[in-house]
Amino acid sequence: MLLARLSEAAGVSSQETEIRGLVKTEAAKPGVEIQTDALGNVMAYKRGRKNGPTIMVAAHMDEVGLMVVGVENSGLLRFKPVGGIDRRVLVAKEVLVGPDRIPGVIGSKPIHLQKRNERNTPLEWNELYIDIGARNKDEAEKLVPIGTTAIFATTFESLSDEIIMGKAFDDRVGCYVLLELLDEEYDCNLVCAFTVQEEVGLRGASVAAYGVNPDLALVIEGTTASDVPGVPSHAHATTVGKGPALTVMDRATIPAPALVEMLKDVAAQESIPTQFRRATTGGTDAGVIRLTKGGIPVAGVSVPCRYIHSPASVASLRDIEATIRLVKGFLQRY
Repeated sequence: MLLARLSEAAGVSSQETEIRGLVKTEAAKPGVEIQTDALGNVMAYKRGRKNGPTIMVAAHMDEVGLMVVGVENSGLLRFKPVGGIDRRVLVAKEVLVGPDRIPGVIGSKPIHLQKRNERNTPLEWNELYIDIGARNKDEAEKLVPIGTTAIFATTFESLSDEIIMGKAFDDRVGCYVLLELLDEEYDCNLVCAFTVQEEVGLRGASVAAYGVNPDLALVIEGTTASDVPGVPSHAHATTVGKGPALTVMDRATIPAPALVEMLKDVAAQESIPTQFRRATTGGTDAGVIRLTKGGIPVAGVSVPCRYIHSPASVASLRDIEATIRLVKGFLQRY
């Protein structure tokens, strides 16, 4: 399954080689021209039947992860987060380190050796380490140079006929949507931009948008679903199973109202369930795309994902398929 391979591929911000290779292979379809820019973004160009306006649809390839920043004499690896990760969820999680996928586990001081006050506060980053079974510092450094990244060792699984679990749904679900878009023909010129380094400051998208200079853009994201116990329904950012979420504002941008209305109209015409993203926190590549050159109209469509930026996220296949239908409908009508 393509979505499973996208989810399990490695691609921590700035080290997207593996996921980039997979994306380029899957995007190599008839009528599609693929280019890679200096920063590592992948652009898949598909000329329209009527050579209409150029629409860029973007999703980022990179994922949150860990970077090795030091090695103890014992061979244990010190690390820092790449992107926003809640350190409270890390203890005892399995990871894969570097391009050779060296298995490791995140450790800390055992609870029976912790003082009472230590048990009541989250562990600091300097209290965590990765154990790859190395016997000493020299052995560890030969296997894992400083700057090596690590991903969560999460296997993609189906929890039911509709619900799936895996890592990096932010934003491998978006990459999956873009690859599906390339199967269709449109009147407009389509550019699917698979961007890098979104999780560390929306860096790739600014370069991609400058190079493409589209007439307008859509950003496809995996976004927070907070439909869990302890969160009142009115505070749910999105809800898994209720369709793709449209954004009206977040920390980085206010999407073009006209594009949001067009997406709403397409959803109504196609009987596609949608919801609004009921939170203004966080940001997406839209935040830098809209500021490129003279300004680019942009809107966002998101797939709700529970437990985002953690070792395992949960999403709905129905939501993903509805997102594909919505974006295809938008492109076909524009």
